[in-house]
Amino acid sequence: MLQQIYELYPAYSHLTLILGLVLGLVVGSFLNVVIGRLPIMMQRQWQRECAVFLSGDTGSDTVNENPAAKPDTFNISTPGSHCPKCKHPIKWYDNIPVISWLILKARCRHCNAPISLRYPAIELLTGVVFASIAWFYGAGWPAFYYMVFAALLIAMFFIDYDHMLLPDQLTYFTLWLGLFVAWTGGPVSLPDAVMGAIGGYLFLWSVYWAFKLLTGKEGMGYGDFKLLAAFGAWAGYQLLPVIVLAAAFSGAVIGITLQLVQRNKRGQPIPFGPFLILGGVIALLWGEPLLQWYWGLVRI
Repeated sequence: MLQQIYELYPAYSHLTLILGLVLGLVVGSFLNVVIGRLPIMMQRQWQRECAVFLSGDTGSDTVNENPAAKPDTFNISTPGSHCPKCKHPIKWYDNIPVISWLILKARCRHCNAPISLRYPAIELLTGVVFASIAWFYGAGWPAFYYMVFAALLIAMFFIDYDHMLLPDQLTYFTLWLGLFVAWTGGPVSLPDAVMGAIGGYLFLWSVYWAFKLLTGKEGMGYGDFKLLAAFGAWAGYQLLPVIVLAAAFSGAVIGITLQLVQRNKRGQPIPFGPFLILGGVIALLWGEPLLQWYWGLVRI
């Protein structure tokens, strides 16, 4: 069955390219939901845990016995898609990736509120990434793994950008998926993947504590450790220096640029996760040539 699918959608096929694009647009629409709702779900969970702790009730179900005090159900699927301003449910024909945004001219059909450009931008980004993966790998398990990996990175990029938060649900899944791909015979051997995961976590963990002991401040969050560990699992320990250097360089350039442009926001912390993701993608795509170029310079 899988062989028949691969023969129908092989690598470097225009049909496979179109299929990857359409799939990416649909997944991108779902990622918009994840990016918008997962941080709120986590915040509500923290509030419930704090309420239980402050109430002194370590039992199970005595908190919120009053049905009126119970929070409304809020998760990835509930409530359904709706306008953030007028709360009107969005019909399926107004929720088609990119196309509906263009037809509606970036306005809500009911209250005429503007619809952010970021929604179709994330859909297009996911579509282009999925199409590229499908083009190079065709229909098969490698394409599936890399598409899931790409979707996780896109979600983490924007969640960390918005909230300076890297959810464990996403970082851990990315880490374990990378180790699983290595175990099943992926491009990185399992020993290299395990060493990459351990080395990635310990490196940023060491930087975190060194910075905190010297300054008394926290320079990054624990989510960054887990994210670099996940990249180590996907890329192997050999490319960890490329990931870190590319992330640090891009973070320094963009950080300095933002400080020059937005002088009133100097000293404001910026998330490191998006730069780690950028560095990780650079390492996965061009890590080996960059390492060879570097060692060539050293030998001169």
